[in-house]
Amino acid sequence: MKLMKRFILFLLLFFFILGLEGRACAECGESITVNAVDHQRLKSKAHEAKAYCVSKGFSTNYCFLVDFSIHSGKKRFFVWDFKGDSIKYASLCAHGYGKDSTPSKPVFSNTPGSLCSSLGKYKVGIRAYSKWGINVHYKLHGLEPTNDNAFKRIVVLHSYTPLPATEVYPSHLPLGMSQGCPVICNEAMRQIDVLLKAETKPVLLWIYND
Repeated sequence: MKLMKRFILFLLLFFFILGLEGRACAECGESITVNAVDHQRLKSKAHEAKAYCVSKGFSTNYCFLVDFSIHSGKKRFFVWDFKGDSIKYASLCAHGYGKDSTPSKPVFSNTPGSLCSSLGKYKVGIRAYSKWGINVHYKLHGLEPTNDNAFKRIVVLHSYTPLPATEVYPSHLPLGMSQGCPVICNEAMRQIDVLLKAETKPVLLWIYND
């Protein structure tokens, strides 16, 4: 009987570990946990992103991947370490509140004044002052027809102090934190700022929803 109980406990533990892909952030001591399906999609996008970066002369140290198919109460902004083939940092990320966007479902648009997030690949541009978060933002240049208005829409990468550093799932992030910008927590922005200031080549940011 005891042997059977131990076997059942072992099976439960095995399937729990199988269903989660845990990634530890050694620099900040943070545990980054992504379910197996999301992690497989993330890894696939990262490999595609690396090929793009090589072909376009972008940095092959890191890229930023934003998966808006993930629940907004979970971390869905990822700094992918190409050399380690793993997540380095992660953050919650707010989506734009324009059109008929809801906390659970963003509506995407490239139209100026839409206040919506835009899908596609971006080049991370120059560092500048922000009145939000840690007072730093990075310009974003859309590289595809779905986001090529980003710069003139003033869509930038920045943080926002009320955005939590930890997951709030099953709750969603409330609308109103983003007018189309990928908005992350202050802690992640500080980490990213250090990385970007050390880069000599453009860094890729890719927002997707599939």
